[in-house]
Amino acid sequence: MPNESNGQLHTVLADLARTAHAKAPDGPEAVLTEITANAVDVIEGIAFAGITLTRGENVLDTMAPTHQVAEQFDQLQQETGQGPCLDAAWKHRTVRVDDLLSENRWPKLVEAAREHSPVRSSVSYELFTHAEGMGALNLYSDRAHAITDEAVEAGYALAAHAALIFDAALRQQQFESALASRDIIGQAKGMIMERFSIDATQAFKLLTKLSQESNVRVAEIARQIISNRSKGDQEAG
Repeated sequence: MPNESNGQLHTVLADLARTAHAKAPDGPEAVLTEITANAVDVIEGIAFAGITLTRGENVLDTMAPTHQVAEQFDQLQQETGQGPCLDAAWKHRTVRVDDLLSENRWPKLVEAAREHSPVRSSVSYELFTHAEGMGALNLYSDRAHAITDEAVEAGYALAAHAALIFDAALRQQQFESALASRDIIGQAKGMIMERFSIDATQAFKLLTKLSQESNVRVAEIARQIISNRSKGDQEAG
């Protein structure tokens, strides 16, 4: 990769690091969209990029794609049950493909891609692992042997920064969700205390009992109580 491109990549990585805290409140999707856009703009030879999120066995979601091609390629992997993005996410490694049509690792995918996808070379990096599944950053080219060793190294650097930034955004989202749930539970507890003339401890125990009996999270039970109260107030009005 030319020195100019290296310098540009370093600038992008520095910007990503500096804006991690600011981006986190926008949510994981916003962070990942910036990452894939930067990958296409900065890394030589890359035409398309996307994030593959796996849910269960061979169930794929495509996040922050720069082009429909990334979504189509994930769909082909899901249909055939094989491919570089799946291997990167599930086997915790980086998977490089220099010439897809000459590959023998994923014969079903190769045949499908020959007819239905312009992807001819790629590199996929394990990006994150969390409760919802596993993910990979995928960089694609529509030409065979288009992704150089230097481009692969640049992708490593971007993936490392992306993983940290995504984790920060996910933690921020979880924190905000927890705060919102706490407020909702508190509001529902107040309604129960007023309705049954009980204290806060007893009200929370009642919420917990309802949650266990219905196999529904306490926060969702609280939302239902608030919603029903609001509907009742509207009807009374």
